[in-house]
Amino acid sequence: MKPKILISRVIPEPAVELLRRHCEVDYNSGDRPLGRAGLVRRLKGKRGLVCLLTDDIDDAVLASPGLEMAANVAVGFNNVDVAAATRRGVLISNTPGVLTETTADFAWTLLLAAARRVGEAERFLRAGKYKGWGILMLLGVDVHGKTLGLVGLGRIGQAVARRARGFGMRLLYTDLSRATPEAEKEAGAEFVPLERLLKDSDFVSLHVPLLESTRHMIGERQFAMMKPTAVLVNTSRGPVVDEAALVRALKARRIAGAGLDVYEREPKLSPGLAKLENAVLAPHIASATVETRTKMAMMAAENLLAGLNGQRPPNLANPECWDARAKA
Repeated sequence: MKPKILISRVIPEPAVELLRRHCEVDYNSGDRPLGRAGLVRRLKGKRGLVCLLTDDIDDAVLASPGLEMAANVAVGFNNVDVAAATRRGVLISNTPGVLTETTADFAWTLLLAAARRVGEAERFLRAGKYKGWGILMLLGVDVHGKTLGLVGLGRIGQAVARRARGFGMRLLYTDLSRATPEAEKEAGAEFVPLERLLKDSDFVSLHVPLLESTRHMIGERQFAMMKPTAVLVNTSRGPVVDEAALVRALKARRIAGAGLDVYEREPKLSPGLAKLENAVLAPHIASATVETRTKMAMMAAENLLAGLNGQRPPNLANPECWDARAKA
C-alpha cells in the first residue's frame, strides 16, 4: 500500500509527479498556505509532509498521529520546530546546495541595482520624467574596486565571493565560526570582527541562517558603524535585520541604500519602507528560477521518499532523530 502524504502548497509539477508514482498524495494545489488548523486537519492519516517556508511547522502540527517525516522545500528551516520534531520522532529535511549559485546571482542583482539606482531610474523613466541625458542625472556609485563585506561565508557567501573577483573587489568576512584557511584562500576573503567589517565595507551582504544569535544582528548600532555611502544587501532571512532601524537609517541617509529580498514580517513591510527610493525591494525571489525551484522540490521529494522507505534521507536537519530510530 502506498504511503499517504500531504503537499502543503503548490510546487513544481515534476516533484508532484514523482511523489504520485510512489505515494497517495493529498495536494493543496492552491498557492496559499493552509495555516496551522488546515495542516493539522489534512495531516490526519498521513505519514509524510512536503512543506514550504511559509508553513509554520510547530508542535501542534508535528503532533499529528502517524507523521514520520516533513520535507521542507528550502535551505533554511526556521519555520520548523526541529526540537519538537526530534522529541516526537519526526524526521526533518531541507534542500541545501541546489540554490547556492542562483541565490548568489540574485545577491549581486540587488547589489548592482542598489549601487546604480536601477529601480529608481526605471520608475523615473516610466513616469515620463526622462527629458534627455544629463551629466548629474541619477548618479550612483562604482562597484568595481570597492570593499565587499560578507556576513557569513557558507555556500552562498562563498559563491558571492567568487563573483566579486570579476569586479576586483577587496573582500572581508565575518561568521559565527571562522572558515578554514583553505576556504579563506579560495574566497580571497579576510576574516574580521563584524564591527570592522561594517566600518570598512562599501557593500555589506548578509548570508547567515536565522538563529537567536543572528536575529536583529544588524540594527541601530550597526547602521551607525557603516559608511554613509554603504549599501546593505539581504538575501538570507528578514529578521536578521531590524527592519524599523533600517527604514530610519535609509531615511536619514546614514547608509546610502539597500537591496532586500527578505523581510522581517513577510509579506508585510515595515511602515515607510516601500516609499523609500534608496531601497531596491524584491518579493523573496532569490532562488526563483525554473531550474532551481524544480531542483529544490525534487530534492524534497527524494528526501521524503527515502525517509518513508526506511532509508536515511540525504539532507537531514535532525540526524539525532534518525540515530534514535536506528537504536530502537
